[in-house]
Amino acid sequence: MEIFRISSAFPKEERYSLTDQVRRSSRSVCANLTEAWRKRRYPAAFVAKLSDAEAEAAETQTWIQFAVECGYIERESAKVLYAEYDAILGMLVRMISDPNSWIITPQK
Repeated sequence: MEIFRISSAFPKEERYSLTDQVRRSSRSVCANLTEAWRKRRYPAAFVAKLSDAEAEAAETQTWIQFAVECGYIERESAKVLYAEYDAILGMLVRMISDPNSWIITPQK
């Protein structure tokens, strides 16, 4: 939601490019994580969705960097957002590395 708030101040000419891209990728992290969570019965599907979330988080970091370089986000604010995405990426990588800790196994 912080990305949405900050991107609201981007120039109008960025509405269909940078603003749209950073909003879509940041929202996609959450959506893919939600899908992954619901696919915990299927290890490959679970990891695939986590991988999608990881890619979207990394993409969001790239858009944050563009926004800084364009002067739309203060460097200090971007550092905080970037660090939050680093933490998210770390959690996703840990989950991908050990999916069995998260998988739902059938009850006998």
